[in-house]
Amino acid sequence: MKKKHKDTIAGLLFASPWIIGFLIFTLYPIIISLYYGFTDFSIFKPPIFVGLDNYKALFKDELFIKSLNNTLYMTAFATPINLLFGLGTAMLLNMKIKGMSFYRTIFYIPSIVPQVAATILWVWILNARYGLLNNILKIFGIYQPNWFQDPNYTKPALIIMGMWATGTIMIIFLAALQDIPRSFYESADIDGANNWNKFIKITLPTLSPVILYQLIVSIIFNFQIFTQAWVIGEAGGGGNAGLFGGPENSILFYATYIFYNAFSYFKMGKASAMAWILFIITAFITWLVFKTSNKWVTYGGE
Repeated sequence: MKKKHKDTIAGLLFASPWIIGFLIFTLYPIIISLYYGFTDFSIFKPPIFVGLDNYKALFKDELFIKSLNNTLYMTAFATPINLLFGLGTAMLLNMKIKGMSFYRTIFYIPSIVPQVAATILWVWILNARYGLLNNILKIFGIYQPNWFQDPNYTKPALIIMGMWATGTIMIIFLAALQDIPRSFYESADIDGANNWNKFIKITLPTLSPVILYQLIVSIIFNFQIFTQAWVIGEAGGGGNAGLFGGPENSILFYATYIFYNAFSYFKMGKASAMAWILFIITAFITWLVFKTSNKWVTYGGE
């Protein structure tokens, strides 16, 4: 009994740096932000309790609505596009051809490039006048958009940028594809199934738990999009009323607006209220995905 007691104490001591860090830097900020959401707090003065005033004011704030709509747009469109692109790339890289390790490395490298550096690179690639992409489109006589000056193209530009860095999604799908027993496909070949039928009847159902995981992670990631929009704004994306939200604030995202309220306007109470609204929206959508997953996710043995 004494040995078990000593082992427990030793385990807690070894885990104590993480436990202390979690309590101070994660749990405490979460709890205190809930309180600050009901206060008028600007760091420079003590918080004053104002009840639901911050939440009422937010839904009358045009920039709040704009940032929420922009974020929902990115989540709705970037999530499925990135998943499909990552899956398609993984299937190509799962083929048995010479030098495949080299190709896998090349496709994965963009995902480890720092987001700031990658965004600056894409600001050049998507430059309306001398960018690489528009020059290629010009050769084929295709319309060349003003990617970061036209509000109709700013978010599609960010989606294209996101497709370039789907290496993490790709590598997880690739691992899952390689885990599918070859006997499944061999049996399908005997039955005369074509490639499309094998994809629909074998590949997708087998990958469905991984797709669920990737879907949840991508939704959470897209709800927190920040770096790309911030760097584009700083690099000349433009802005209104001192906000680097691009033309007509078309890339003013929710996390960006939280940042402005907290660290530019020092409206910590308003920023905390926004953070909790984002948490509720993300939690609800995640719950909805899990709730419907039993209709399309197939686990082993089912």
